[in-house]
Amino acid sequence: MDVIATQSLSPPELATGEGAELRKPHEMIVMVPRSKRVTLTGRRIYNALMQVSQARLAAMDTMPAADYMFEAPLPAILRTTGSSGEDRTAAKRYLKEMRGLEVDWESTAPGDGVKWRGFSMLSEVAIEVRNGENWVSWSYPPTIMAALREPKRWARIDLDVLASLGTYAAVALYEICARYRDNPGGVTSRKPVAWWADALSQVPAGTERREWRKFKNERLKSAIDEINSETDLEIELIEHKQGRAVVEVQFAVRRKRVAPKLRQASDVVDANLVLRAESLGIRELKLEGLIKEFSEDAVRVNIEVLEKRAANNKLREVDNAYSYLRSLLRNGGLDANDPPVKKGSRDVESELRDETISASELTAAQAYAARAEAAVPVAEWVNARMASIREELLSLSPERRQIFVDAAIEELTGKGMMTAVISRRVAQGDVLHGMVGAVVLGHYARAVYGPDWDKPDTEDMFGMRSANAP
Repeated sequence: MDVIATQSLSPPELATGEGAELRKPHEMIVMVPRSKRVTLTGRRIYNALMQVSQARLAAMDTMPAADYMFEAPLPAILRTTGSSGEDRTAAKRYLKEMRGLEVDWESTAPGDGVKWRGFSMLSEVAIEVRNGENWVSWSYPPTIMAALREPKRWARIDLDVLASLGTYAAVALYEICARYRDNPGGVTSRKPVAWWADALSQVPAGTERREWRKFKNERLKSAIDEINSETDLEIELIEHKQGRAVVEVQFAVRRKRVAPKLRQASDVVDANLVLRAESLGIRELKLEGLIKEFSEDAVRVNIEVLEKRAANNKLREVDNAYSYLRSLLRNGGLDANDPPVKKGSRDVESELRDETISASELTAAQAYAARAEAAVPVAEWVNARMASIREELLSLSPERRQIFVDAAIEELTGKGMMTAVISRRVAQGDVLHGMVGAVVLGHYARAVYGPDWDKPDTEDMFGMRSANAP
């Protein structure tokens, strides 16, 4: 009996700290090509596109229109797949072929069979050069879009793990076995040998198959060895015979007690992080330098600070987003060029100077922690305030909301910040996220609540304080 472990159905989100995680719907695990051969690089790229799309969908309040185009820099996509720059030409060719490449999506559950027959992998795909770099835009058939946004059952696929596997059969087999990682029974479904040959092959179904004995010796054994040595799983082939002939196959799946060491996070820059940075005007090469110097986690946190800064027009304009981000990172989340963050009637830096041990005497880690802790009340209040105002924006009629969208577009255009990425998102109606969303929110908040909409009172943050408190 095929027992499926219960998984959380919370919205998919981007994994941090480890590899980029794809919550892959069960009905999309087995991909059998119908018209053309699928390459190893192509399958990796498709998984990376799905991971980027899933993270983007998780940030949206509603399902976007059927023709919504996702976007990402091609070099970042390739890095998440473990591919080199030499694969760029092949990747561009394969991406263009994906729209016409039809596949059958099959479930691994017993008796389910084909879930979706003859689906194109992508509805539309385009590659264009922006500032000397290749960018990919793509969309999905509505059924695939819905499955990515709200998968009912899914397998956790770590893209770093897939990048460590060097054959198509190993990648396809690992994805199937990953579904059973937490299965109490510890085995996959039993399937005919022909099913496994199709599921693990790059060539279209219906082509002449190798007999099972040869397929096992030529492809399957090396794939099993690769998975057992390079991933977090240990798998074992189980063959079921009728007489001397093998007719059905399944795999025992066990999670390793100690997972193998994969590539460091700094070696693979998250495509979503690159996308956010470039939307702010920070080139990928400069972002990589900051990640190497300060860590990807620190950069991700401070990118969010920079995005929210766009909503605060009472502070001076950020002329150089890269310099501003670097200043945030060097100063533990506080920009030395900005006015100090207020905490009641006293500022953060004053309180740090009043400590028995001054900030200059603390270690870098302690100083970072002290600044971050002191700034938390203000940041929490502002975040809650912005969330509340954003809900108000969502409740407006489209016509009323468009007034503030138009004002935001006019402001961004005047500042020379209306990039191709932002323009495309606005055209698609995605106006409440990222840079555009922050500026729209700012215009609405000032119109309704006045210029001090984001200035908290002391009591708002800390509750009632004594009248003679400092």
